[in-house]
Amino acid sequence: MKVRLNLSTSPLESTRRFVLGATAIGAIAVVAFLALSYGSYSAWRSDKTFRARQAGLELQIARLQQQRQALSDFFENTGTVQRRQRAAYLNSLIQQRAFPWIKIFMNLERILPAGVRVVSIEPKLVGDTVQLTFQVGAVNDQSKLKFLKTLEKAPEFSHIVLLNEAHSPKDGEIDSVVLQLQAEYSVI
Repeated sequence: MKVRLNLSTSPLESTRRFVLGATAIGAIAVVAFLALSYGSYSAWRSDKTFRARQAGLELQIARLQQQRQALSDFFENTGTVQRRQRAAYLNSLIQQRAFPWIKIFMNLERILPAGVRVVSIEPKLVGDTVQLTFQVGAVNDQSKLKFLKTLEKAPEFSHIVLLNEAHSPKDGEIDSVVLQLQAEYSVI
């Protein structure tokens, strides 16, 4: 026969539940610690690549600004400015020579009525269109009106604006009416 004898002053308590609870809480804490560590490591790594990319872009911006400044200095140089002005002048001469003078005179000859003559023509290229400023002299008001009507009907001329009209009461002059017109001429 066995007798159970407890010699301690207090009864034996089981700590098994405490150990299991502490182990479970510890395991959860370790998992949470690992998850937070992984999250902070991945944030640090992505921030590091972002900073490296940002530094590369800033370096590229600085390089492009230096190139822009060098180009600006080159184009603001007096020699370059003079060359550009000369090139613009030569281009304007080439454009004036490329203007279809014969064609415009043929068109004007076709629409000019009797008693009307062209005194002066000044072409100017505005974008892709040719803007003509011309002065026309007419013998009388009927010739002037006939010219304006035929000019408005002509397909080559558009956006016709009468800039100035002057009447000359003197008998010795050829033109009693002088018109200054502006129109766009399209080369058809």
